[in-house]
Amino acid sequence: MIPRGTLVPVLEQFEEEPMQQRWKLIALALGLLSTAYVTIEWQPAFAQARRGGSPVTTAAVPSDIGILDPTGPYEVVAGWPKDLSTTPGNEKWTFGAGQGVFAESPDRVYYIQRGSLPIIPPQGRRGGTPAPQVAPNLSFPVANLWRNATNASPPGALFKPGTEEPGDDSDRGKNGVDFLWANCILVINRAGDIIENWSQWDKLLRRPHSVYISPYDAQKNVYIVDDYRHAIFKFSNDGKQLLKTIGTPNVHGSDSTHFYRPTFMAFNTDGSWYVSDGYANTRVVKFDKNDNYVTAWGERGTNAGPGAKLETRPNYFNNVHGVGVDPETRQVYVNDRGNRRIQVFDENGKFIRMWQMQAGSSGLDLHFVYLDGDRRVWVFDQVTQQLAQLDRDGHLINAWGGLGAWPGALFGVHGISVDQENNLYLAAVGRGGVQKFSPRKGANPAFLVGKPVYSAWK
Repeated sequence: MIPRGTLVPVLEQFEEEPMQQRWKLIALALGLLSTAYVTIEWQPAFAQARRGGSPVTTAAVPSDIGILDPTGPYEVVAGWPKDLSTTPGNEKWTFGAGQGVFAESPDRVYYIQRGSLPIIPPQGRRGGTPAPQVAPNLSFPVANLWRNATNASPPGALFKPGTEEPGDDSDRGKNGVDFLWANCILVINRAGDIIENWSQWDKLLRRPHSVYISPYDAQKNVYIVDDYRHAIFKFSNDGKQLLKTIGTPNVHGSDSTHFYRPTFMAFNTDGSWYVSDGYANTRVVKFDKNDNYVTAWGERGTNAGPGAKLETRPNYFNNVHGVGVDPETRQVYVNDRGNRRIQVFDENGKFIRMWQMQAGSSGLDLHFVYLDGDRRVWVFDQVTQQLAQLDRDGHLINAWGGLGAWPGALFGVHGISVDQENNLYLAAVGRGGVQKFSPRKGANPAFLVGKPVYSAWK
């Protein structure tokens, strides 16, 4: 390696030498300069490669050593929320399948769930219970996972057998024993206290699926999509009034006044909004800021029934399970879940582009597509249990998560929201309940889920 300052004396010597030696010195100087550049610029990279490292890091916190980023750029907030069993009258019950979450602020977080489930006494990580009735040499639980909340929570079948009359959920178990149809809409503060329980609306709901407040609504009214009711219910911010019902409860269809198992919503910059419709219908429906029907688009794809194949044509869907809006271009991103792809349209439904999600050896099942106020695209994969950040053309930027019972583990994340302090909230149908994550100190801000758009309220 060339010591600092070596190059200058050589060039000074160049001025003192006779003409016949100058070309030799020029060659020497250039050689030394080249060697210095290679030594100074490339040696660290070579050394890093020898240690198995990389000159570029994708760590959520670049300064951390020995961290595997199981919760990405976040740390889970322990004890948030306080368990449902800490509230009067719910001593035997805990959270059911967590369908949706919306953070109006750190002190007012709306959480919706499909009822409540019986508490399972903590068993730690001791040996499991033998289950020979299932298979020889099998014990329960596996990986300390006691229950899949989405399988344990109501509702049961959509219809009673042989009819289109709403089911009574007796096929899911006995209400009050196997589950409790109560505590479906909760409001939680920053300390994890359940400060409101909209129990007066429990019987109105059958399968609450997602919850929202429009950023363009100064009154901050609350929308709840219920896919089994085929309706969207609009409440006052305090939950005391049901302001409007969009769709026709318990009557499915595919027109301006009917849905068939709608799923998610997203708002555009003029206050108009979209609903992905849905599990049974195969369309996106647009409404104006006053909740009036505007238009709809989408056709039924080929991926349905025995021997079905993934649909490849644009504007065809199977299981429309998520919608997001780019706040700059106003483009609408749609999760075509059944065909493992994201389709992008203009604000009125004109197709623009799409990308296919690659299933790989694991398979793939996206629960939603979400765009934050910074135009970052987020999806959750139900197979690998990872929250992934994509660019707006579908390239992977970062992903984190994993299945387990440990705090911060992701199991069936179905709802996502961020508050004004960059805290992330994830509701999960598999794990049950909702978790709160705060940014880790030194976290790369490019890997954080951005705040939502704020307009009529902050």
